[in-house]
Amino acid sequence: MTLEEIHGQQPMPVGHDWMQGAGTALHELLVSAQRRGCLTAGVYESAKLMNVDPDNVAFCVLAADQEDEGDIALQIHFTLIQAFCCENDIDIVRVNDVAKLAAIVGPSEDSGEPRDLHCILITNPNEEGWKDPALEKLNLFCEESRNVNDWVPTIILPE
Repeated sequence: MTLEEIHGQQPMPVGHDWMQGAGTALHELLVSAQRRGCLTAGVYESAKLMNVDPDNVAFCVLAADQEDEGDIALQIHFTLIQAFCCENDIDIVRVNDVAKLAAIVGPSEDSGEPRDLHCILITNPNEEGWKDPALEKLNLFCEESRNVNDWVPTIILPE
């Protein structure tokens, strides 16, 4: 049973301006984090990072397409990551379009190969923390979503 099932989560209607603003803020955050070298992509890479240094994680994005919804192993990983993020006060969102994420983040810089984008972590680049306006908007969005029992809100990325 997931947090959404326990709390009877009802997704927010897509038409909200703040929902669209969250999609734009997430796009800006991903671009900025990648440019600064503060982006970790991949379920296993993210799990390793969270295990070693959870205090350095500022934000988490889980992404799955419709065909991924039937992948039980991926859903188990998502449940564990969500629980870890909730326990460590890490804001977390879902995205339902891995292709849009791939267009924003691109292939792996090391090998040029497509990377696993089912989980993306944004980390702090230094000890005093990262003050990014897009991150602050997303933190506010997540806080407001939790106020209406939407514990892992879904964000729609802009075209």
